[in-house]
Amino acid sequence: MHNKVGIIGAGSVGASVAISTLHSGAADELWLQDLNGARAEGEAMDLAHGAWFYPQCKVRTADIEQMRQAQVVVLAAGRGGRPDESRLDLLRDNARVAHDIGRALAGFAGTIVVVSNPVDVLVQVVVEASGLPPERVLGTGTLLDTSRLRQMLGQALNLSASSVHAQVVGEHGDSSVPLWAGADVGGVPLRDWPGWDRTQEPALAQQVRRAAYEVIQRKGFTNHAIGLVTAQLLRSMLRGDQRVLTVSRVQDGAMGLHGVALSLPTVVGRQGGSHVVEPQMDDAERAALLRSAQLLRDARASIGTD
Repeated sequence: MHNKVGIIGAGSVGASVAISTLHSGAADELWLQDLNGARAEGEAMDLAHGAWFYPQCKVRTADIEQMRQAQVVVLAAGRGGRPDESRLDLLRDNARVAHDIGRALAGFAGTIVVVSNPVDVLVQVVVEASGLPPERVLGTGTLLDTSRLRQMLGQALNLSASSVHAQVVGEHGDSSVPLWAGADVGGVPLRDWPGWDRTQEPALAQQVRRAAYEVIQRKGFTNHAIGLVTAQLLRSMLRGDQRVLTVSRVQDGAMGLHGVALSLPTVVGRQGGSHVVEPQMDDAERAALLRSAQLLRDARASIGTD
């Protein structure tokens, strides 16, 4: 299949998603769109000039109507977070953008991947505005939080992050829930790993939640890690990998949740997020997930129906 990916929003995040996608080899064509048309053209030209150094892919600009021909459209439009501003503080500014893009992509035959924050609520806004089924509107969600947790655990254990298996679920934000009960290293439960001290867990969880704020305080925005995360998600979708990833989607029964978008382990392939997995968690983690879901319901309700 000839894989076409559209990216709406050519700011720092959209550009990082684009370059990471090119290096991944996931797309045969990459299309960029931005309200600032000159910026989108400049990014497309700059990326195209590096064609010698990534797998063959045609890079150009396209409008949203043309992007309806893509297999996946990435929503990276909207403003970024400010220092010490929660992702939910972004809600009113970015919900209108997501709503308008969702409306423009009503009837789209592919899958929409939402990257803009607050990603969970925006996933729900796009589902409602586009009329697409929940499995075909995914957010990067806690896939980045999961990467951050594994990196921090690897550092603490003096191991490669790829050897650590741990997940973060719920909101991509201040109410995210690391799943310590199901975490393992090489098949050994983390809490049975020699030298692991469970009292470290709350501090590590807070480091994961604060990670974006720490980056924003220093450089003004985050873009590289989310670019890599999104490219990996796109690659899994376009290759039909059926890989389990912690992505955000509107839930329809998993963990007893309905009508709220948040992250749970989800089987991702060409049809989007086709099956949600109920992970192992203890009572405290389950309660924290339900609190996260309620916070997200309240956030969605706060902006009304339009």
